[in-house]
Amino acid sequence: MTYVDSSVLQGRRNGHIKLHGPEAFAPMRKAGQLTAQALDALVPLVKPGVTTNALDNFIFEFARDHNAYPATLNYRGYRKSSCISINHVVCHGIPDDKPLRDGDILNIDVTLLVDGWHGDASRMYVAGAPSRRAQRLIEVTYECLLRGVAAVKPGAHVGDIGYAIQTYAESERCSVVRDFCGHGLGRLFHDEPNILHAGKRGDGALLKPGMFFTIEPMINLGGAAVKVLSDGWTAVTRDRSLSAQFEHTVAVTETGVEVFTLSPGGLDRPPLFS
Repeated sequence: MTYVDSSVLQGRRNGHIKLHGPEAFAPMRKAGQLTAQALDALVPLVKPGVTTNALDNFIFEFARDHNAYPATLNYRGYRKSSCISINHVVCHGIPDDKPLRDGDILNIDVTLLVDGWHGDASRMYVAGAPSRRAQRLIEVTYECLLRGVAAVKPGAHVGDIGYAIQTYAESERCSVVRDFCGHGLGRLFHDEPNILHAGKRGDGALLKPGMFFTIEPMINLGGAAVKVLSDGWTAVTRDRSLSAQFEHTVAVTETGVEVFTLSPGGLDRPPLFS
């Protein structure tokens, strides 16, 4: 894997890891913060009886009202402004008109394109009251994200991120999905490097200041195996066990890591359930 100044190869994915200069951090902060604001605004809207189409329409309108564009809309033929994955759906769930039920857990994944830059984040939400096992899964998955982010620093390796996530998830008797991964981003929606959520210390690309990428572990209560449904998008657990995911967009800095998609209202952490 080779590294290149982002200004040289902006606009295409070609196997190089782009290193962004200080001037790229401000627009990435703007894109990340707007994405986080959109996810914050969804919190009071997620409840039993609401359809995922209604939530998706809200995201489209939020983007339009803030001079942004939902990057998933018409991406490779995808026709929605978000991915909403419920219960045993691992990722890429397609919003529809089915109402949420009490106790449903759902991941809402939003990517907003703002002034040519992408902010990508997802969180878990609950319609009504979760089961104890769902609550535990959400908390374990959030901790996996935190541990993955904490592993990011100059001189570390991509494998260190996966190792931090995998060792914690498995210590909690959960499994890590291997079929999907985090990714580089910036002016491109998906770029190098791939960020695996399971791995070994010291493996993979060296982390250098100016790298932008997502960390988005998908954690299952059951086995790690998934399958993609006939729609070509929706991925589900093969054993129909519950799945959860959290995602942040981060940057490697000179001294550590910056998270672009932190919630302005502190709402990106799991809620406290009674």
